[in-house]
Amino acid sequence: MTLLSDIFPTGFHGCVTAGVGPGSTVYIAGAGPVGLAAAVSAQLLGAACVIVGDMIPDRLAQAKSFGCETIDLRQDAELPELLEQILGVPEVDAAVDCVGFEARCHGHCHHEEKPATVLNSMMDITRAGGQIGIPGLYVTEDPGAHDDAAKQGSLSMRFGLGWAKSHSFHTGQCPVMKYHRQLMQAILFDKVQIAKAVNVQVISLDDAPKGYADFDGGAAKKFVIDPHRLFAA
Repeated sequence: MTLLSDIFPTGFHGCVTAGVGPGSTVYIAGAGPVGLAAAVSAQLLGAACVIVGDMIPDRLAQAKSFGCETIDLRQDAELPELLEQILGVPEVDAAVDCVGFEARCHGHCHHEEKPATVLNSMMDITRAGGQIGIPGLYVTEDPGAHDDAAKQGSLSMRFGLGWAKSHSFHTGQCPVMKYHRQLMQAILFDKVQIAKAVNVQVISLDDAPKGYADFDGGAAKKFVIDPHRLFAA
């Protein structure tokens, strides 16, 4: 139930705003906790195939553990080609950006920060008339960005491509409480195993610094801090 406070509704919202439904093919960018929550949400909504892209093998393995297809974005092949190997076509019905402004280049340059990478790739692989959900965070200012435009929140997006393909974009903070009851019911009636999907690990307050460090390093876990050791009791 702890996950109802943030990441489960956020991932679910990304899928809802991307128009995910029965039979959909879905691409999820990012296999962090929100990306994994989005992936299991897409399954809950009836998606036929959920594909998760990331650059960290442990995170991809976690996505695969509950039935997702995965793509290692460190590969030099173009994303549409990699999708076609799975689906037989180079596009999906719906796409969800669970990365945000900290995105990195795909392929051999995957160590380089390129904030618009995910948004541009989403437009490339989402079918004409499709929807793109963007729960990933984008900021108005990023002082640590590598170029002056990105420091002001301006990204080099191929917006003309999205216009030409009649895409719908849905952004902004998730209205978490909008989804509380239905997601709670899904958990209570065993329709979704959200804790397993995001690989919850309960830690003590003393272990919190290490938990934050592991999370920052890309651990394929969702750490839940239990300061009063209630779970141990």
